[in-house]
Amino acid sequence: MAKAQSEVAIASQPLTIRILTSAALYFLFVFGVGFVLGPIRVFWLEPVIGPVAAALCEAPLLLAAMMFAALRVPAKIGMPINTWSLIKMGLMALGILILADVTVGTAIRGISWGEQFAYLATPAGLMYLGLLAAFAAMPALLNTNTAA
Repeated sequence: MAKAQSEVAIASQPLTIRILTSAALYFLFVFGVGFVLGPIRVFWLEPVIGPVAAALCEAPLLLAAMMFAALRVPAKIGMPINTWSLIKMGLMALGILILADVTVGTAIRGISWGEQFAYLATPAGLMYLGLLAAFAAMPALLNTNTAA
């Protein structure tokens, strides 16, 4: 009963709040998966198979997490499934993700902003940029059959 009431309460919120809530939950789910997979990639896979192959191993799992969350979160929040709302959700989530990635890189891994920016020019960094684009676009891409 309480679960149904909370879903109704969220669905009755203004659209902006539902978009922000969807963006935050989408970010949290995918970032959580990445937070678990990142150390496995960095500490176990990269030393053995190199950064590019390690990123290639991680990418399908991150894409699966993105797909799952991009489909489930908007419906769970009761967000209207229209293209602009989904684009806004993806872009807001992307902003949060970039901020979180830079913060984790600086605070936990001790990587400067310059080093993080330089990483983007590497093959593994280009894959990361592709994943960021997919992350931002996934809500709109996967919900296009029902989007108006």
